[in-house]
This record gives sequence, structure tokens and C-alpha cells, in this order.
Amino acid sequence: MRLLGVLGGMSWTSTEAYYRGLNAGVAARLGGLHSARLLLHSVDFAPVAEAQHAGDWGATARILGDAARGLAAGGAEALLLATNTMHKVAGEVEAAAGVPLLHIADPTADALLAGGHHRVGLLATRFTMEQDFYVERLRARGLDVVVPEADDRDLVHRVIYDELVHDVVRPESRAAYLDVVGRLVAEGADSVVLGCTEIGLLLTDGDAEVPLLDTTALHVAAGVDWLCAPDPD
Repeated sequence: MRLLGVLGGMSWTSTEAYYRGLNAGVAARLGGLHSARLLLHSVDFAPVAEAQHAGDWGATARILGDAARGLAAGGAEALLLATNTMHKVAGEVEAAAGVPLLHIADPTADALLAGGHHRVGLLATRFTMEQDFYVERLRARGLDVVVPEADDRDLVHRVIYDELVHDVVRPESRAAYLDVVGRLVAEGADSVVLGCTEIGLLLTDGDAEVPLLDTTALHVAAGVDWLCAPDPD
């Protein structure tokens, strides 16, 4: 099995899901007592979130780039960046580490296309919904991406940072999110991407009239595929 570096802590609640999912996936794939060969660097989220909201993406790139270099120095042969939003600086992180980064939007696009979806709604942090680093990667695969209106974007963002990253799951927030999903469906969305790694704490596929695709689960599955792939040598 190859050695995968995981850049986590953004937040610890979703990183916990990554760790469990990667190990459960490898165990299911290989059987017996197998578990995932991982190096995990869990950053302190507070300075990262502060830099995000200040628009200082250079600072976030430096924090994650330093962590990525450490993972590569420890022997990691590829990286998972266990957050959607920080794929804003995925290129800088990959360059700092000098090893491949498994981009979270790629298995998401694969799953959407395999499911025959074309017009997709996106729930995520305000950064991911409003900037082009994530949306354009999906659009480059031929997908039409719909984001919520401004008030709904504010609600979705607030719940992530005020509740989900603290492992707080409120029924009223779940209901509010489903209302947002309903408005995206009314705009023609045939599926909705849960484009923040914490949203899976609140919504699961089957909760709405259209498929809900959990990017955490899709990213984890890509990590398991990479870990268990035959050695190219």
C-alpha cells in the first residue's frame, strides 16, 4: 500500500470523517486487519479561518504549504487536502510538497457525470460558492453550476462556521438547508453538491428530491482507490 498524506484540521469534525472513511474503505477493500497507511497533519483552524475571512490567501497557502512539505518529507507520496475551501490554494500546496494532490472536485465531477447530472446546485462556504476556483473546475467538465442567492449563501456559510465546525448539528439548520436545496431545484438543479466537508453532518443523500453528493465521501473513495492501486513499478 502506498503512503497518503492528509492535510486536515479544517475542521477537525470533517477530518475525523476522513480518517474513519479512509480506514474503513481500505479494510473493506483488502480485508483482514488492513488499515490505511496515512500521515496526518491537522492544522490549527483558527489562523486559517482568520486569513480566509481577511482575504489573505497567501497566508493560508504558507500554512498549508509548510504542512504539505512536512508530509512529503515524512514519505507521503500524494496528498489529500481534507477541505473544499482550501482547494483555493491547491496549486500552491501541491507545488510546495512536490507530490501529486488528489483534487476534491475531480471525483465529484466524475460522480455527477456518471449519474447523468448536468445542472448541479452547490452548497458550500461563501468562498467556494462565490469564487471560481471550484466552480470553474466543475464547469470545465461540462457541468452547469447553480449557487444559491445571496441571503441563502450567507445562511449556508454561517451554519458551517458557527455550528458544523464545532460539531453542532441543529434540526432547524437542517430544515433551513433543505429549503435552500428546494430553491436550487426550483432553478433547475438536477442534483446538489454538498461542497463543504462538514455538510455531510447535516444532510445525507435521500433527504431531498434530487441526489445529494457528499464531497467528503467521494474524496475519501478516491483516496482509497489511490492507496490500494497496484504499484506502477
